[in-house]
Amino acid sequence: MPHTTEPRRRTAGRALAPGRSATRPGVLPRALLAALLGGLALLGVLATASPAAAHAALTGSDPAQGSVVRDAPEQVSLDFSEGVTMSEDSIRVLDPHGERADTGKIRDTGTAGKVQRTVSLKPGVPQGTYTVAWQAVSADSHPVSGAFTFSVGKPSKTTATVPQEDKNTGGGAVGTLYGIGRYAAYAGYVLLIGGAAFVLLCAPRAASSRAVQRLTVTGWTVLTAATLALLLLRNPYTGSGRLADVTDLGGLGDVVATKPGAALVSRLLLLAAAGLFVSVLFGAYARRENGGRDTDGRTGGATQGAADAGTGSAKTDGTAAEGAGTDGAEAVRERRDLRYGLAIGGTVVAAGLAATWAMAEHASTGLQTAVAMPVDVLHLLAVALWLGGLAALFCLLRWGPSPTGAEARRFSRVAFTSVTVLAATGLYQSWRQVGTLDALTSTSYGQLLIVKVVLVAALVAVGWFSRRWTARLTEDPAAGQCPQAARAAAVPGSRSPERAATPAGTARAAGTTRPSAPPAGEEDEPEGDGAAPAEPAPADPVRAAQLARQRAAANAARRRRQREADPQRSGLRRSVLTEAGIAVVLLIVTTVLTSTEPARTEEQARAAGASQGASGPVDVKIPFDTGGPRGKGTAELELDPGTSGENTLELRTTDPAGRPVEAPEVKVSFTLPAKDLGPLSVTPEPVRGEKGRWKASDVRLPLPGKWKVAVTVRTSDIDQVTAYKTATIG
Repeated sequence: MPHTTEPRRRTAGRALAPGRSATRPGVLPRALLAALLGGLALLGVLATASPAAAHAALTGSDPAQGSVVRDAPEQVSLDFSEGVTMSEDSIRVLDPHGERADTGKIRDTGTAGKVQRTVSLKPGVPQGTYTVAWQAVSADSHPVSGAFTFSVGKPSKTTATVPQEDKNTGGGAVGTLYGIGRYAAYAGYVLLIGGAAFVLLCAPRAASSRAVQRLTVTGWTVLTAATLALLLLRNPYTGSGRLADVTDLGGLGDVVATKPGAALVSRLLLLAAAGLFVSVLFGAYARRENGGRDTDGRTGGATQGAADAGTGSAKTDGTAAEGAGTDGAEAVRERRDLRYGLAIGGTVVAAGLAATWAMAEHASTGLQTAVAMPVDVLHLLAVALWLGGLAALFCLLRWGPSPTGAEARRFSRVAFTSVTVLAATGLYQSWRQVGTLDALTSTSYGQLLIVKVVLVAALVAVGWFSRRWTARLTEDPAAGQCPQAARAAAVPGSRSPERAATPAGTARAAGTTRPSAPPAGEEDEPEGDGAAPAEPAPADPVRAAQLARQRAAANAARRRRQREADPQRSGLRRSVLTEAGIAVVLLIVTTVLTSTEPARTEEQARAAGASQGASGPVDVKIPFDTGGPRGKGTAELELDPGTSGENTLELRTTDPAGRPVEAPEVKVSFTLPAKDLGPLSVTPEPVRGEKGRWKASDVRLPLPGKWKVAVTVRTSDIDQVTAYKTATIG
């Protein structure tokens, strides 16, 4: 016996290395894994490039940015484009020396849907330039901060600086890690929901596939780990920006009390239910669907095979007949009930997980939130069914069991439905977040949306080729092989493909008594017209386990060659792998898109910035020359606050040396040529005790625009001139 066993051991050993390296079903494909890692690296670069874009924009303030007010205000008010959350000291007003000029108490003063936050100033604020630094969390969970200045009386030098924590908000190492966590959470959700849905909707027998099992469990693990990381990083991400604050339990408590924190905690609770769902799906459901057999080709795994070989146990015809007899009407009803229960429970868990994004992201704020949130849930579900199912299909094509034509066509229908839902919900979301065609090309959000549409179009195009390959699939994975390919698929020294493809249960039903884990030599020994007699297993359990592992590796290599020899399934595998690569890039763009300021908000902030930049006193200098003695000079006109509506006008006249010029009469008029309005005449009164200074109150300009300002100066009874200049007011 030792003499006949040793050559077989060497033969099995030669088949071990290639089998193991190429057919481990529990490992993601190297190309897909490399794409995922590359996506994480690219996301890290994008996250490091700049802090997270703000989704709530500052649309106005009182005093206005850059303005010069005559009297010290009692408070500072900030207006935002959407709801914000502010803690104490989120608005700080610093005087020219960098000292706090505010009381630190923030009030919500918004009315009629207006989002406004106000902080009171200390009494007796002196003249000079003041710096307003603010920090908030927008309604869609993203941090936003900024700073601006205004002056009281007249501008002055200032030593105030924006606090460092405001500069770090949403950026730095914490921002990079947070961005990677967001990408990992999306990827985990897609793999978890897509893998489970593929089993229930397309290929129930894939519940016992090791590759599909590990794909889905990996999705659950990644999503859970990413959610925990996001919860811990939330405090420094929206606050100090210091990685050390991850361990701040007080800050973690504050985060849980916010809407984004509550969404993350809810996601963790739902993931606990999802873990139970996955265990039932790949446990009880898999056993009922496949009769306890592993669809990767093993009846009980290497350990069971070794045990059977060590004890010499064998399954006889009676055992097979008994198993077939129990699969009656009762078993069919139990499988149906279990599938319905898993389908209902899985739908609830999947929709609940998607809702944790919808309740804290773009859909939770802005236009039509009651419609946008359910639409966002449908959008995420469609993405998961399509891309996650695609990954599960690739696992079957790569590691087996190779999908039948019916299973591939079922997924093709699911993918088509998902793409239809994706297009409809995406069109609505695009209108809601972009608004205009101009914003589609002039904003970062619109440009990223174009990239996403191009990637989706590429996925659909590659999917069209996949559908063509799917239509060519036969029901039996081995039926599509040509004779030459079938011969090439066989492992040297193994049985013929036809006999190798015969299930062990068929052989047992035919009356052949074979061990469930035959010795390695039997698998590698050529067979003639009759079956080789079964040999007793080695008495040594360690040796039996070793032979079982070697035989499993050889069988896996043979099955892989059979799958790859089918040209239809080989072509489908290549097209699906291409789709998976594009899907990884699509997930990256989607993650960046969700952290980018929507186009509507960006345009609103841009308009507000232009309005802020144009606000404040308008200064106009108009040279004049009356032609008489001391008739040359400059009229310096100041219009405060320089907006449409009520203004105060001050006018000074000086000679070329800068000395005041006294004039018997000065007149001012305003004309708006674009609206054919004016001239609106103003006659300022001289200021007592001040030579060459005039003042007029209640100067009303009805509209903003480019006004033509005319100043008439009379220096004597006969010396008079009118000078003109255009100024943008309002």
